[in-house]
Amino acid sequence: MATTQEEAAAPALPIKAPDMYQLQGAQLHITYSTTSFDGKPRFVYQDATEIGTLVTVTIRMTIDTGSTSFTLLVPTVNLGPSNHATIHTEGITTIHRFSIIPMFNQGQTELYSVSPLTGTASFVIF
Repeated sequence: MATTQEEAAAPALPIKAPDMYQLQGAQLHITYSTTSFDGKPRFVYQDATEIGTLVTVTIRMTIDTGSTSFTLLVPTVNLGPSNHATIHTEGITTIHRFSIIPMFNQGQTELYSVSPLTGTASFVIF
């Protein structure tokens, strides 16, 4: 198919990243903005429960196709006299897609996989 001179000269559309996210599910409401009037990011989390601590590590990194990270949701645990407790939590594997070809970097670029985890939390003297 032949292209017209107008189509050939059309500039590439700039890639715009969103700066506000508004999400909800069940009784959870989240608003996150990457900036605000004072230039600082904002995160509003509304729910009746706390999520605990999040620990994220990069488990795979490339220079031209993205990376993979893993986030562990570390729950709050109160240990009894035994100094250990059984826990149930989740881990989230995130694939961060990236291409050196800008037109392939449109749409959702992160994919998530949630893994249920069980184990123990302990107090250990190191």
